[in-house]
Amino acid sequence: MSLIKWLALIPFIGLLGGTYFANKVTPYLFGMPFLLGYCVIWVVITTVIMVVIYKLDPRNREGDAQ
Repeated sequence: MSLIKWLALIPFIGLLGGTYFANKVTPYLFGMPFLLGYCVIWVVITTVIMVVIYKLDPRNREGDAQ
């Protein structure tokens, strides 16, 4: 698999696979229950990863005429 596909897989694993382990209420992140804070952090991480994927994708290079 290419690097782009591996990067796209990270948020999927983090959000869906990690919530099983992060299902806690008592520690608070930014004033939110841990699970909600965990999901918010992963939304931000996903945005950063998608920007990296966009920059790495050769179909998004400047100068390509469509």
